[in-house]
Amino acid sequence: MVRLGGTATANHMEVFEGLEKLFRRRGIDLEWVLYSGYDNMVDAFVKGEIDLAWNGPLSYVKIKRLAANGVRVIAMRDADINFTTHFITHADSGIDTMEDLKDRSFAFGWRSSVQAGLLAFSFLKDSGINPSKDLSANSFYDDRQPDSKSDERDVVERVASGEFDAGAVSQRVMETMAEDGTLPRDAVRIFWSSPGYSHCCFTSQNDLDPKL
Repeated sequence: MVRLGGTATANHMEVFEGLEKLFRRRGIDLEWVLYSGYDNMVDAFVKGEIDLAWNGPLSYVKIKRLAANGVRVIAMRDADINFTTHFITHADSGIDTMEDLKDRSFAFGWRSSVQAGLLAFSFLKDSGINPSKDLSANSFYDDRQPDSKSDERDVVERVASGEFDAGAVSQRVMETMAEDGTLPRDAVRIFWSSPGYSHCCFTSQNDLDPKL
């Protein structure tokens, strides 16, 4: 029996159902365990309660630091390779470079979001923009009263409406909104894109049988 942990999201449940079928075809019993948040999953992994974890980038760093016996990254989806964060602005904002963000307002996703929160904040600082000092205002999804269930969709909607001058959103969300017809193409544009980086990965206990 292999125990796989992940956070309790619709996306994870759909993937786990597919993995369970795949494992069974290969003669391996898979039990998946859902957690209310990544920190709970990290704690369970470190205690040895699960064999595999579907990690976000931040939870992977935490697991790697806390696991006394080490960990192994064993798989990653194609969609999680070369992940990209975009900075978007209103079509006629006049913002074309990072420097143009000074004295403008900026919308982030969740504080805990790697692509639209943590890394977005870091990308700004690396470019010489201190969000606390150089922006006229900045807001995380946690601080707003959103109408959208998605933090990144909320960013797109607020930038498109002109409530914020710019914001952070992932390439994946931009593509999804374009596909479902909700991306306001005439209202927003990308003015900066990050280098590609790795996102979610499947991490195993170091002593898990490699033959599995």
